[in-house]
Amino acid sequence: MRGLWVRFVTLWVMLGAMAAGSATAQPLPPMGRAPHLAIRLVAESDRPAAGSTVTLALDTRPERDWHGYWSNPGDAGFPATLDWTLPAGVTASAPVYPVPGTLLIAGLMNYVFERPYAPLVTLSVPAGLAAGTRLPVRLKTNYLVCTKTLCVPESAALALDLVVGDGAVRPADRARFDAWRRAIPKPLDTKATWQVMDGVATIAVPYPASAPLADGYFFPKTNAIDNAAPQTIARDGDRVLVTTKAKSGGQPLDGVLRVGPDLALAVTALPGTVAGATGGGTGVWLAAFLAFAGAVLGGLILNVMPCVFPILSIKALSLARGHLDERAARREALGYAAGVITVCVGLGALILALRAGGNAVGWAFQLQDPRVVVLLLLLTVALALNFAGLFDIPTPRFVGSSGGVSGAFATGALAAFVATPCTGPFMGAALGAALVLPWAAALAVFAGLGLGLALPFLALGFVPALRRRLPRPGAWMETFRHVLSVPMWLTALALAWVLGRQAGVDGLTLGLAGALSIGLLLWLSGRRQRRGLPFGPIATLALAVVAVGAAALVQRAPASAAAVAEGEGFSAARLATLRAEKRPVFAYFTADWCVTCKVNEAAAINTAATRDAFERNNVAVLVGDWTDGDPVLGRFIEAHNRAGVPLYLYYAPGAAEPQVLPQVLTPGLLAGLGA
Repeated sequence: MRGLWVRFVTLWVMLGAMAAGSATAQPLPPMGRAPHLAIRLVAESDRPAAGSTVTLALDTRPERDWHGYWSNPGDAGFPATLDWTLPAGVTASAPVYPVPGTLLIAGLMNYVFERPYAPLVTLSVPAGLAAGTRLPVRLKTNYLVCTKTLCVPESAALALDLVVGDGAVRPADRARFDAWRRAIPKPLDTKATWQVMDGVATIAVPYPASAPLADGYFFPKTNAIDNAAPQTIARDGDRVLVTTKAKSGGQPLDGVLRVGPDLALAVTALPGTVAGATGGGTGVWLAAFLAFAGAVLGGLILNVMPCVFPILSIKALSLARGHLDERAARREALGYAAGVITVCVGLGALILALRAGGNAVGWAFQLQDPRVVVLLLLLTVALALNFAGLFDIPTPRFVGSSGGVSGAFATGALAAFVATPCTGPFMGAALGAALVLPWAAALAVFAGLGLGLALPFLALGFVPALRRRLPRPGAWMETFRHVLSVPMWLTALALAWVLGRQAGVDGLTLGLAGALSIGLLLWLSGRRQRRGLPFGPIATLALAVVAVGAAALVQRAPASAAAVAEGEGFSAARLATLRAEKRPVFAYFTADWCVTCKVNEAAAINTAATRDAFERNNVAVLVGDWTDGDPVLGRFIEAHNRAGVPLYLYYAPGAAEPQVLPQVLTPGLLAGLGA
């Protein structure tokens, strides 16, 4: 009601301005004269096929110095209303408009069309209609047409007679409609992000750095930003940043980003965190530094994870043997660090490239594919058997002492690759920030993760005093190596469970069969090595065949319709319903391959104390399972400045934004929600 009142007052203000400036005013059009906005209803095909759709165009041509309005007219005017009369079963979609222009009058921003334009409507024809059936289409439209000083309400009664046929389109009609379609904003598959801080709205729209950008402007479809406020359009790597004055925040923002003459993108921006633009400011580099520090800390934590600690320990004990001089120890440390950092930066660059192409992927995205999981399973089994002493890995060695720099590099690369499921609790925010930073800063964050992972071995290689504190060589080292096979077997067990969740019983059976085959081949090769014979090229080829065959044969199991054990499955619609009911909501996002997620679920979420507290406080629980890389969940996670799981959100009743909870949960923290 308030919006209608504002527009009514605005109309009278414009009429008053016309009266005050009678030298430029134009009289009302006389009765019976032609409309100022000439509209024709045109069909792409006048013989649409039954069960198909046909595009209709409202071919609109404003009189000189007059303009019509966009679906969001801005601060004044109102959009056209369409009242259809259609045959039974025929339906018409909402109109889609070309990109409008801007017209600022007396501090009021109007979104208008001053040149010919054509909103498009999709007409759906029901199936089963006989050829030759007449389809009379009638439209009554009311609209406002204005000059800079005068507004006149007009109406038009339009008619179109179609006949059910073969759906053929004449070449001239196809060319005309293709031209109209090119003027319609193209949908952007990747969700944008926007945030409001201190009354300033910042909208980050994914857009390739190599794509042209001219005369940029953001047209909102909802009343969330100040239409008349100036907009700053800035390029920041593979995104466009729009900065303007906000009216409200905390809800999705739909709009159109103009990127060139008659060229625009239809954008949906979800509320989230937007890193500042570059261009000499210190904000983005401060954010990059903090993300880099967080990534280094996260990399350090990864060293104690069961999938990394055995590899690091074996490498460290190789230095304890004292067979390397200072220079050789440093070279091995640098080789190990180079392998770790190369894999981390390579995975980061691949993630950024995939996201620039419209894919909602995050850290450890490769584990969403069961083929990668089965390869990791076979590799982990092989490493566990190596630690157990069944065989020795031939040069260049992945573990051990005689591989030189190449072996150290391979060991580091292996450690970084198998570390991805063991996401540390301090890595989420850092890697999430990397995804909204410029490319150079983002890659530096991924390099920081690798540096943190490599730091312990770098310290051993460059600080002789630390090496002297290592235990003296002895028979115990072989026993310790055998003990280290236990965490590798635990890692293999976890990967087998993930494979079973992704590929079902058949996929798990295939993975276990591959592990058995790998074990037999390595046992035979180990016997050869104990007789003084080489590992053998035939054994190497057989191992490769087993690994490639298992990866090629495993397939993702059909999605299960089973209910989530602890809470409802997450959806944006269900979240909106619960928030409208003023219920507190705990939403968490997890994956079967995420070690931190599973520890939190066992220790804090899926406990009797937490369930009782949630029931007592009427807290609804929504669970987003990202095991298979659901792109919808991926975009939601991205909107909350996270590169992957875990993500824990608490929505207090009436709060505009959720509270992002720590990545290490405790039962006491969860019990206090909703209290």
